[in-house]
Amino acid sequence: MTDPASPDRPDPDGEEEALLRFLAQFGITPGPDGRLDLEQMLGRMQGLMGAFTTQMASFGKSDASGMNWGFTKDIVRRITAAAGPDPAPSAAEQARVRDAVALADLWLDEEIAFPRLSAPAVAWTRAEWVEHTFGTWQQLVRPVVSQLSAALRGLIDAEGEAKAAEPMLRMALSGMFASQVGQSLASLAQTVLSAGDIGLPLTERPRVAVLPTNVAAFSEGLEADAADILLFLAVREAARQRLFNSVGWLGPQLLALVEHYARDIQIDADALGRAIEDQLTSAMTAGELEQAGEALAGSLFAPQVTAEQREVLERLETLLALVEGWVDEVVAQVAGTRMPVAPALTETLRRRRATGGPAESALRALVGLELRPRRTRDAANLWAATRVSRGSAARDLTWDHPDLLPSAADLDDPLGFAASGHEPAAPDDLDAELARLLDEEGRSGNA
Repeated sequence: MTDPASPDRPDPDGEEEALLRFLAQFGITPGPDGRLDLEQMLGRMQGLMGAFTTQMASFGKSDASGMNWGFTKDIVRRITAAAGPDPAPSAAEQARVRDAVALADLWLDEEIAFPRLSAPAVAWTRAEWVEHTFGTWQQLVRPVVSQLSAALRGLIDAEGEAKAAEPMLRMALSGMFASQVGQSLASLAQTVLSAGDIGLPLTERPRVAVLPTNVAAFSEGLEADAADILLFLAVREAARQRLFNSVGWLGPQLLALVEHYARDIQIDADALGRAIEDQLTSAMTAGELEQAGEALAGSLFAPQVTAEQREVLERLETLLALVEGWVDEVVAQVAGTRMPVAPALTETLRRRRATGGPAESALRALVGLELRPRRTRDAANLWAATRVSRGSAARDLTWDHPDLLPSAADLDDPLGFAASGHEPAAPDDLDAELARLLDEEGRSGNA
């Protein structure tokens, strides 16, 4: 018979202490007599498991990232719907959007190298914007989910008694982060003016889409006719989507930079532990879950930024500034003489970006990215100088390859870049070998 005091046998006092610490995370504590109320314990655990199961299972299964995206999308839809009326655009509104984009395309055809899109322009509700962009947001958020999972694993390893509750802890974390994502995207859905308003390619394919409800809210207080504002936004969106459609590397590189930054995000383990404990000891109502997600959003990401993240952030800010600066320059070129209100509206959008517009707010909450495209004005000046020096065609040909684009240093010397631009980088051995193989294949095909 094994000796109770044998070193091979676990210490019963230690086991009891570990169990009490574990149960305390869920609000289950001994009574005045030092005994656990079995009925209270079973009821509490049943309630928690039931709440988690209902919360997560009602909207489909979690994917490999650990997130239940069906549950997340439901939160976005619900908060968006509760924010105010979101009527389907009428036939007249759809026609006004199509007509505005058609006129914008006529102007752009005269001035830029990139052809118009084949898909017709559309007017979207906020809910439709959510549906059409949700897949891209999943892609951008997944690296953060992986970091959260790793941080939770660290917490569980540090508290051995929590291992038995790992599935529940992961569901708690998933629920809170789903709420945070849902609130951020719902807030964004209430402010974006078009599919590409935030400067990132969020749709599966480039598409000119405008949100009339949000445009109407944006127009309040502006000294401009509603038709002029719609036309101005149509020119911007059509130019931006033409750029994304024609420059195949641009959209993927923008998204890859955001993902790269998110992969290195640091999670505040203490804040994460407190948030999970607070959620597990609450009643787990939908409202409390959303409050937990909101609290998590403000404390989740540690303030430390790595050197690699700083480099990625600089590249991302420069590239976004070049995109938005090119759009500003093109709009000034095609609408400046045709629309007297264009300069004032451009300045309004610049102030909107500078004070932390929809893109900045969403990316800060979702991936901890403190984004400020501060150099958009410098980029617009550089593109305008390039057009004056070498013509519109040379300006637009600069987008042919990432190596041809202006750097952050070029934004300090726009006239220097405008005069000569960049020469393509010399091909390396791999480039030369690929060129040789393609040349041989071409000759073989001709033969």
